[in-house]
Amino acid sequence: MKKVKVLVLRTAGTNCNYETDYAFQLAGADVEQVHINRLIKGEKELSSYQILALPGGFAYGDDIAAGKILANELKYKLRDSIEKFIADGKLMIGICNGFQVMVKAGLLPGFNGISDIQEATLYNNDSGKFECRWVYLKAVENNKCVFTKNIKQLVYLPVAHGEGKFTTIDEGVLDKLESEGQAVFKYVDADGNLTGYPWNPNGSDRNIAGICDATGRIFGMMPHPERHISKYNHPRWTRENLDEEGDGLAIFRNAVEYAKGLLD
Repeated sequence: MKKVKVLVLRTAGTNCNYETDYAFQLAGADVEQVHINRLIKGEKELSSYQILALPGGFAYGDDIAAGKILANELKYKLRDSIEKFIADGKLMIGICNGFQVMVKAGLLPGFNGISDIQEATLYNNDSGKFECRWVYLKAVENNKCVFTKNIKQLVYLPVAHGEGKFTTIDEGVLDKLESEGQAVFKYVDADGNLTGYPWNPNGSDRNIAGICDATGRIFGMMPHPERHISKYNHPRWTRENLDEEGDGLAIFRNAVEYAKGLLD
């Protein structure tokens, strides 16, 4: 039986590739870590995979702005293959730095495919410092995202970023994300209420922590689901009666289950 194939993209500065690789393996996929230069040179073909994952880290040292250089490589060197990948109904996920890359490459919000105009960004945290903490996320009802189907309404995941504030100069973008079911996760407190810092660790507009495109197949989020795939990742696992499976694993399992329908 064929297995879903996942490409975990890496480059200089990527540092969450192994965790992302392992999470997809636990979800039942075959995973390969591929340096972006191998795609650019044609040594690897994106079309051979059903899921493309952009993991966290600090691609190219986050020079210029977080994720911007890698975003430009995707946009100007791999656009044709990425557009075909999306047109073929395949999946993409960007986590933390990967989310920054997807937004700056025009892959998200993705109202009408890849945009040549950047419609949003991930900007410096309002706190003015790197935020490394566990946060609660509320899955927005009626969101269309493939990755969050039937997920727990309240999930607990870590963040680790300095430029995580989801923002836009156009309120209409935020309105459309919410009205179209593309605002997937929001930062909340332990009771599920929308509130400010430290529960919203970066000051994101409308507490948005993750979004998808209009198809629901392209998804980006700042918190790290790959860092909570087992109860032993949880900071209070010795003190609480937790499920064996961490909150983040469902995201990877949903992707793999959906992608099985793409296999020949």
